[in-house]
Amino acid sequence: MEWVERLNQSMNYIEEHLTDEIDMEALGRIACCSSYHFQRMFTYMAGITLSEYIRRRKMSLAAVDLQGGDAKVVDVAEKYGYRSPTAFNRAFQGVHGIAPSAVRDEGVSVKSFPPITFKIAVKGGEEMNYRIETKDAFRIVGVSAPLYREIEKNFTIVPGMWQEAVTNGTIQKLAGMMDTDLKGLLGVSACGDEEEWKYFIAVASTKKGGAFEEYTVPASTWAVFPGEGTNQSIQELEQRIVTEWLPASGYEYANAPDIEVYLNPDPQNAKYEVWIPVMKKQG
Repeated sequence: MEWVERLNQSMNYIEEHLTDEIDMEALGRIACCSSYHFQRMFTYMAGITLSEYIRRRKMSLAAVDLQGGDAKVVDVAEKYGYRSPTAFNRAFQGVHGIAPSAVRDEGVSVKSFPPITFKIAVKGGEEMNYRIETKDAFRIVGVSAPLYREIEKNFTIVPGMWQEAVTNGTIQKLAGMMDTDLKGLLGVSACGDEEEWKYFIAVASTKKGGAFEEYTVPASTWAVFPGEGTNQSIQELEQRIVTEWLPASGYEYANAPDIEVYLNPDPQNAKYEVWIPVMKKQG
């Protein structure tokens, strides 16, 4: 089954469960990847986070329910999984710009966000350089922070970690521990469905970790994409990988960490690589 069909099946799952608790791991299983990779893929393709899309869909249907009869706000809130009326009011106003109680007022307008359907689109022919690299398991040492299962909540965690690591001397200490063929500072997103999600700022090393945390990156195959420019351009490269390279590559996500390799730490003249864990597409 093509990956775009899997994505659309996952969208159908969301529609069928808008009044239930939506299982992020189930979405990943439908798309044949981890829930982490599914959320990243969705965000890059749809332009919004998965949690925001689900919120918009729920509030679209909630507005229809409130417009169409005598339904109480508290009942509609409960229908869409909001046990707190305050939380429902906040979500509703965030989407529609008005309170739920004002929906029935004459002349009031609300917003409608229809379900997303994914289609294959042919994009521009700008080249992308990459290599396929298979590596045995390797050890990293560094600092980590736990990540939330909804990636939207992590957007401030990772930049904050890097800022702190720069100011408190962690980066310099880690740079002195590099002693393998894999050079550069690593940003490792260890977010498999069967493990606690963590983000590491680390280096590949065989030295004793001391105060640093140790983690073993499992053996895997990665598609490695080089890039350079400002730090912002690494996000643009990751988006191109998901929306342009992956659909036609013959590969799909494998169950291993995403890795960013920073070869030059100067943010204005950065040189880096993006490592995406892959396996040959099945069937």
